[in-house]
Amino acid sequence: METVNVQQLIDAGVHFGCRVSRWNPKMAPYIHGRRNLIHIIDLRETLRGILRAQNVLYHMAAEGSTILWVGTKRQVKGVIQDAGQRTGMPICTERWIGGTLTNFSVIRSRLKRLEELEKIEEQGNDSQYSKKMLSSLRRERRKIVRNLGGIREMTGMPGAMVVVDPSREINAVKEARKMGLVIIGLLDTDCDPTTVDIVIPGNDDALKSVRLLVDMLVRSVEEGSANHRERMASMGVAEKREDGVLAGVPGDEPRPTRGNRLPEGRGGRGGRGRGGETEGESA
Repeated sequence: METVNVQQLIDAGVHFGCRVSRWNPKMAPYIHGRRNLIHIIDLRETLRGILRAQNVLYHMAAEGSTILWVGTKRQVKGVIQDAGQRTGMPICTERWIGGTLTNFSVIRSRLKRLEELEKIEEQGNDSQYSKKMLSSLRRERRKIVRNLGGIREMTGMPGAMVVVDPSREINAVKEARKMGLVIIGLLDTDCDPTTVDIVIPGNDDALKSVRLLVDMLVRSVEEGSANHRERMASMGVAEKREDGVLAGVPGDEPRPTRGNRLPEGRGGRGGRGRGGETEGESA
């Protein structure tokens, strides 16, 4: 797994925190100092958080778990969308819908409704609906796609969630904690680090900073997913080989042997009843 160095973090502006007046005292262990009323983040803690997050994401992706990417800031949406496309994982770039994790069955029912609306549009059954009804159906479809399109392929509960600015996505963080997900947070000096499991302190407002940090995590997920695919492919080849070997094995029916034949005189070829009596009578 590749990682960044301190110079790359400095060039991206990861070390710039929020204004001193907006800081959260719980972030004190992750702050190096202050400069011109702005807190400076300790990049050693940033590197430590990146390494921990990369290790966790790699192993979870290698086990086949799903990673949910969350970031609804305007300057962050593009980065989260790229992360979802590269990893094939679900994302949330619009407003977090309450119950996305804690009431997942209802969310799945809304996604099934989206499939029904798309079938209506694809099959061309528009003639049986009025113009007002068609307009209402299209509006409903656009709304579902906007709010839930990113988690459309999420058929089960994810294993971890990567969230940019947990203070802004507090509802998503609360639901993830309730469902027992591993929460990896990219947070600035105005956030509460106790709400996440793995803290990556850094500038969560600058596009260049967020892109660099998310890219490091995406690479770990890609490597873990590739490892998972290779392992599944090798298991499939092994199963095919076992099936081929079993197909060539003869059945379990016992073949007739000399030991299984009845001896003569015991109902065999030359016997009519007991052998001794028969010989005596013929003599």
